[in-house]
Amino acid sequence: MHLTNSSPTITARDRHLLRHAALAVCCAGLFAALAALVQTGWGPLARFDRELTGDLHRYAADHTVWTASVQMFSDIGGTITMRAVLGVVALWLWLIGARTLAGWVAAQTLIGWGGQWVLKLSFGRHRPAFSDPVAHADGPAFPSGHAMASAITCAVLVGLLWPRARRAGRTTACTTGALTLLAIGASRVFLGVHWTTDVLAGWLAAGIVLGAVTVLVELARPGALARDFRRVDWRTRPRVQRVLVSSARPPRDTDLSDDRPDDRPDERSDDTPAEAPDTPAAGPAADPVPDRPDGLLR
Repeated sequence: MHLTNSSPTITARDRHLLRHAALAVCCAGLFAALAALVQTGWGPLARFDRELTGDLHRYAADHTVWTASVQMFSDIGGTITMRAVLGVVALWLWLIGARTLAGWVAAQTLIGWGGQWVLKLSFGRHRPAFSDPVAHADGPAFPSGHAMASAITCAVLVGLLWPRARRAGRTTACTTGALTLLAIGASRVFLGVHWTTDVLAGWLAAGIVLGAVTVLVELARPGALARDFRRVDWRTRPRVQRVLVSSARPPRDTDLSDDRPDDRPDERSDDTPAEAPDTPAAGPAADPVPDRPDGLLR
């Protein structure tokens, strides 16, 4: 009896789907647990929120110059700015032909914005209240819209840079993104317009959106995201590098017999059989740029 290995092969696309599905499921579970603790008013968590927010508010009230700087940073990193950045990125991707990737970015932006307000209105948590507030914000508190929008934006930008960057570039991008979303989240608590748990909930909600949207796009258009990432990689290479790669492509219609001068005598003897004409190699010619999108060298 002949035994064969019948175990299924896990492809790179399958691993990609599993990672993002796990991200969405884990963040959804943690968000549900945090929301339940907040809604039931669990003592240790409520006390942590009150004490930390109160301490930061007292510091902000005593240091007005520092508070003004934090307020300006919070305004710059607000939800409108983050959505505008992703909108510009989506438009650029659309113009260079990466249509699926552009739709992915746009979906992250729109679903994140809509999901934020659905959650806010569902929980209806009140913001911190002080007799001498240093900042004001409207709407329900849970989850933080600033935290959610900044996490989605930083994750999308890092994801777009990841395939093209080397280890140092990836480390720099991840560090910059993490510090940005931490600073924006901390600024909302420092200004007294959010509880700490609001910011944590915003980050978890962003993870749900990032993972779920990616899984849905992959299921709707299998492999399209990977092809668009290769298209972006090719279109953003330095032009000199693209010209060198293009010139390295062997000519397809060159007749090698034309290289011999017409007046040069034929060196073959009469009894030497004539060589058969060159036959094209079986299969397509090797492409100097593996997996590049079609038509980008033209």
